[in-house]
Amino acid sequence: MTYNSQREPLSLREYGRTVQDMVDYCTQLPDRQLRQSCAETIVALMAKMNGGASQQADFQHKLWDQIAIMSDYKLDIDYPYDITQPEDADARPKTLKYPIHRIRYRHYGHLVEAMLRKAGQMPEGAERDELTELLGNAMKQDLFDFNRDAMDENKIRTDIKAYTDGEVALPEDFAFRSITGSKITEKTSRKKRRK
Repeated sequence: MTYNSQREPLSLREYGRTVQDMVDYCTQLPDRQLRQSCAETIVALMAKMNGGASQQADFQHKLWDQIAIMSDYKLDIDYPYDITQPEDADARPKTLKYPIHRIRYRHYGHLVEAMLRKAGQMPEGAERDELTELLGNAMKQDLFDFNRDAMDENKIRTDIKAYTDGEVALPEDFAFRSITGSKITEKTSRKKRRK
């Protein structure tokens, strides 16, 4: 009796040993036309095994790539598609370059800092005041999400002045929006009720 652990390892396990044996048999056929017919039959069988994936745009191309992989690229037939070569299949993707920004206070994030710099460059007027008030409320929410105990409206006023080098400030009579309706507050209040 031969165990699977003693056999050659499968290149694509999802098709199983039977399909692998079919591909090996097809590779050894002497007649090219017979190999072509055998390969088309195997691909049709593989398509039936992957019934749900047949809606994908390049489904047939993937199947022909997979039969080439299963034959270790030794199957000499006329492929209907350009087969992905082994060096291309094993190639590592290029490393992504992530934007790196120096953030003064991480709990506010890069976008808030960028918007505060933009507000500092805007001329005085209603538009700049409205943007500053929106940013103040966003900063309050960020600070609350980061650390509720450190949430202080005076700190937000100071941070806005620090970011804009004193160019922009919230009005003294500005009333910050309440954040009791935040998701964090709702979650914690549910936990307290259960206890």
